[in-house]
Amino acid sequence: MVEHERRWQTPLVRRAGTVARWPLGMALTSWRYLWRITALHRVDVDEGPPDLGPPLPAAVVDDRVQPIEAGVGPAFHRCYGVEVEDPELTPEQLLALLAADPNGPAPVEVAVFRKTVGDPGPLTVGDEFLVRMPGPWDGPVRVVDATPTSFRFVTLRGHLEAGQIEFRTSGDDGRLRFAIESWHRSADRLSDLLYDRLRVAKEMQLHMWTFYCERVARLAGGRRRGGVTIVSHRAAG
Repeated sequence: MVEHERRWQTPLVRRAGTVARWPLGMALTSWRYLWRITALHRVDVDEGPPDLGPPLPAAVVDDRVQPIEAGVGPAFHRCYGVEVEDPELTPEQLLALLAADPNGPAPVEVAVFRKTVGDPGPLTVGDEFLVRMPGPWDGPVRVVDATPTSFRFVTLRGHLEAGQIEFRTSGDDGRLRFAIESWHRSADRLSDLLYDRLRVAKEMQLHMWTFYCERVARLAGGRRRGGVTIVSHRAAG
């Protein structure tokens, strides 16, 4: 009986802690966003056909997967990028650090990755994570692709979005590049209101991934070349 109660209490305690940090996380996020000094180079395109992203491997698709086709509203294709000169790490070494601990560069007041399916250690195809976020929703995702220089998630039922997101590294001529690329729609009408119409979730997402890019650049060593570039393509669904 005691063990049964513990199994039920642990998720409740964890969720209570998550809920308690929503206001603090939102406030800290807003403060950092307003006072950040890194240059953000934004390009917004609001035309053209939707980009639905890479095809999903059949082996990792089931009825819990929430592909972009299952979403509502406009389709978004966003890419966040940063470049480092004379890095101390190779693209493969940097990606290995991120695969071993996605929380390393993450702004923990906005998002915390918690592995829910898979063995301890670096992420592999089939692993699942629950991304804890400030707000009345969490973000379950599954790893659908992993290489020495990239890994990609697909969203699962219950996520704010429907689609995929990829983290990748590359490099040549003494420069290292890190990029986060996503293809997604909102999961439902409420999410679409918060993301596309009120833009609250969209700006928080931008802060989260640009902050992640900044931290990854520091992790790579060397000198960051310029700021963070964000290219967003919005296409009617």
